[in-house]
Amino acid sequence: MFRNYIKIAWRSLMKNKVFSFINIFGLSVGLTCCMLIALYIFHETGYDSYHKNGERVYRLGTVFIDQGVEDMGTTTAAPVGRMLQQAYPEIEASARVLHLFRDDKTLLQVKEQSGAVNSIYETKGLLADSNIFKVLSYPFTEGNPATALQEPNTVVLHSSIAEKLFGNEPALNKIIRISSSTNGDTSFRVTGVFADASGPTHLEARFFLSFKGGNMNGFANDNPGIVNNNMFNTYVLLKQGTDIAKLQAKFPAFIQQHLGDRLKQMGKQRRYYLTPVSDIYLSGVDSSVSKGGSKTSLFILGSIAVLTLLIACINFMNLSTANSAKRAAEVGVRKVLGAEKQSLLRQFLGESLVMAMIGLFFALGFTLLLLPLFENVSGKVFILNLQQKLLLGGLFIVLTIITGLVAGSYPAFYLSAFKPIQVLKGKLSNSLSAVSLRKGLVVFQFIISIVLIVASVVIANQMTFLQEKDLGFQKDQQIVIPLRTSNAKNNFQTFKNEIANSTSINSIGTSMAYPGIFNPQDWLMYRQGQNMNNSKQVFINMVDNSFLQTLGVKLLAGRLFSAQFSADTLTSFVINEQAVKEFGFANAQDAVGKWLGFDMDGEQYRFNIIGVVKDFHFKALQETIEPFAFRFYNDPSAGFNYVIAQTKATGLKAALTTLESTWNKMNPNEPFEYSFLDQDFQKNYEAEQRQATLINYFTLVAIIISCLGLFGLATFTAEQRTKEVGIRKVLGASVYGVVALLSKDFLKLVTVAVLIASPLAWFVMNKWLQNFAYQTSITWQVFVLTTLVSIAIAFITISFQAVKAALANPVKSLRTE
Repeated sequence: MFRNYIKIAWRSLMKNKVFSFINIFGLSVGLTCCMLIALYIFHETGYDSYHKNGERVYRLGTVFIDQGVEDMGTTTAAPVGRMLQQAYPEIEASARVLHLFRDDKTLLQVKEQSGAVNSIYETKGLLADSNIFKVLSYPFTEGNPATALQEPNTVVLHSSIAEKLFGNEPALNKIIRISSSTNGDTSFRVTGVFADASGPTHLEARFFLSFKGGNMNGFANDNPGIVNNNMFNTYVLLKQGTDIAKLQAKFPAFIQQHLGDRLKQMGKQRRYYLTPVSDIYLSGVDSSVSKGGSKTSLFILGSIAVLTLLIACINFMNLSTANSAKRAAEVGVRKVLGAEKQSLLRQFLGESLVMAMIGLFFALGFTLLLLPLFENVSGKVFILNLQQKLLLGGLFIVLTIITGLVAGSYPAFYLSAFKPIQVLKGKLSNSLSAVSLRKGLVVFQFIISIVLIVASVVIANQMTFLQEKDLGFQKDQQIVIPLRTSNAKNNFQTFKNEIANSTSINSIGTSMAYPGIFNPQDWLMYRQGQNMNNSKQVFINMVDNSFLQTLGVKLLAGRLFSAQFSADTLTSFVINEQAVKEFGFANAQDAVGKWLGFDMDGEQYRFNIIGVVKDFHFKALQETIEPFAFRFYNDPSAGFNYVIAQTKATGLKAALTTLESTWNKMNPNEPFEYSFLDQDFQKNYEAEQRQATLINYFTLVAIIISCLGLFGLATFTAEQRTKEVGIRKVLGASVYGVVALLSKDFLKLVTVAVLIASPLAWFVMNKWLQNFAYQTSITWQVFVLTTLVSIAIAFITISFQAVKAALANPVKSLRTE
């Protein structure tokens, strides 16, 4: 019996090749989208699932509360983890890490036997406690993870870095020179090498430096207070069976005991919380060590996958019911010969399952073919073990069966319900319910497509807005050069003096950080006439006397740092407008001459405000502008990490040549590394840009599948109305009139879809835009454009068959009358 069903199903596929192709292709494309997005979701939800004791590992975070406003952070002060471990036996181990600032370049150098220096730049370096490899699992290929970071000035490298520096030789116990903006310029001994983990992790470390040694001895010894320096990511390993809720309930008493008096003096509150390591990536809270994923993005992509497959199923239903007249006689004969309704149901559902399985076969091929492109667009590398592959394979077989049953359910019930007597007498006609359902499904298809089109347009507008918005400083023609070694920092003034004579460079300045990257320093400060109870957070950036001029920021009051004012010292501040507002100064001019300060260990520290600059975006546009203070530094070796060189509009190539030749002359053992400020700033939007690209691709797929279904229905309609068209042409109807006749019903449905989809799309995309502190607006032009595009797509799809029918010879169509 089953074999007979398969045989009949195959004959039906061959008999209706166009409809079969549309159905199978649509199902295969829909399943391909589901497979690719499922791989993406599987990857995103699988972060940190490979750790040996992962179910007992948590990250300790801090909630900062100021006047009832909560700011959820992922970091703590240096000694908090150790102190909690001593206070509560539920904590088996703790470990801190401090990033060498996200995406910051670190210089690694090895002196070879020939005397030459092998130098490379790397990112994603971490300073870490020796316990880190007890808490988190990394697959070591050299060295012992239990002791790797116990000694001062030790480093654990990723295997790819070890290969770059030492080739095929063992890296263990080799000495390398490491220069970073956080840890200074220090020699380290290699005590371990680790390979790629078996799964993705939020802590994408390329190398680990020991806290002991270098410039971080103070942090290793827990000297910083428990209130300030909340810049450490702290991980704890809990004992088996620990009740998380009960442990967290003990933290307020700990805070009261150790921070209560200080927080009360400051008028602040604080709370600690624990996040399972497997939940960190999708927790929605980024930190300096990692940028997490987005549950919203996964929901959007998952919805697109389901909706795309649903569109393919709708095509199947529409075309099957529309094609029902051709199979009416078959159903009538089979029923007269004794076939029961259940038998026919199984037959038609079997046909849809055959199509779905064929679609699955093609979907597997499409997925393998498109996977490299999808990995490139998404920025992910999908690595699955055998167990995960079997699991996904099983899920997709089940999904295909469900798809086949869903797609074939209505056609099966519809066809099996035909009355044999009416069918064989030729009295069958499409019922009102079937026609209405087809129209409803077409509308639903285009609602999905239109929402996706609106989403693509809004996201594209927002990306353009992010690229073109005035950031308040000159971001173009700015070259960024990292200063890593003490030699480069000490030589900077000479370097600057030589560059000053270049005709291709306008100005050059240095700073601790620059716009678009993580700014590591912030202080709680109060204005003149107040105290720490009125303190507010101020981000601090150390700059020289030409940095602000190089950025081209606008001065509102007072003056900028300048070589002409030798009296500027470490206690001199230039602040932004937001700081003026936050601290309650009447205006920018009122702030000049006043001071900001903070109290520590019984001493008061004051910083004189010499100037106010117009607000500019030091952070990405997802965040609002916050109070900023620029602190004058006259010692490059102490706090400067970057050189910013502003070039002339037509002198970029000449400027790079000058900078490189001057750099190589002064720093012969250090490679010349540079980037462009505008490109660095745009890196903050890479996740959104990738999301936009993915949505654009899947929108295109959804439109193609919808058009395939519309094309099939237009073909069927044209066939059904062949004689009507012939009569109309004989009576004088024009080609335009016939095309309009065959197209208007479908275009009405698309118009209805636009009216329903527009408010839905506005609601969804307005929610998405809330992720940005600065955003474009969704204007009426977006919906006009979407309407025109949707109608144009639908008309082009329909008109092919409509024009074909209109141009057909009416004599041939009427010959049988």
